[in-house]
Amino acid sequence: MSRIYGYVRVSSKDQNITRQLLALKEFDLSYKNIYIDKVSGKDFNRPSYQKLLKKLKEGDLMIVKSIDRLGRNYDEIIEQWRLITKEIKADIKVLDMPLLDTTLSKDILGTFIADLVLQVLSFCAHEERTNIKQRQKEGIEAAKARGVQFGRRPLHLPREFPHIVKAFENKEMSEKEVLDVLQISRTSFYKYKKEYHL
Repeated sequence: MSRIYGYVRVSSKDQNITRQLLALKEFDLSYKNIYIDKVSGKDFNRPSYQKLLKKLKEGDLMIVKSIDRLGRNYDEIIEQWRLITKEIKADIKVLDMPLLDTTLSKDILGTFIADLVLQVLSFCAHEERTNIKQRQKEGIEAAKARGVQFGRRPLHLPREFPHIVKAFENKEMSEKEVLDVLQISRTSFYKYKKEYHL
């Protein structure tokens, strides 16, 4: 018996999946047949997507809201589409693009149109990801030019750090005393102690 599955993806844990879930509601899917990933679409090494692939059988249908929810890497989208439709022989329905619905027409023209539209949209998704990365890079460069610093601020150790290390090594100070005086974590202390001895 053929089954219907839904696939939902957002790029991060704090993004909302409601819009995609509402789009799947009309198909009366049970929640256990909806696979959700909260990770980047740069590749297909996603836990829920991989579980879904293992579930898909010939004649099943996978529904996704839009092609960019499936992925953002042009070559990989094309490869996954081929894997699902040609190897597994399941169908795909992209809700935002009615032409990307392999259930509509199984003849050569229908397949050709779906494949052609897929290539165009996959290319657009890929270009959008490239543009996002470029905008991020430009934003970071602009912020650096304004003096914004990224990453952790360097830890400024007190001038007496060498004396504290010496006292610790001579067992004149306990580890707890050292950490309390320096106000740093145990890991940081041993890291800076090692650097001090280099």
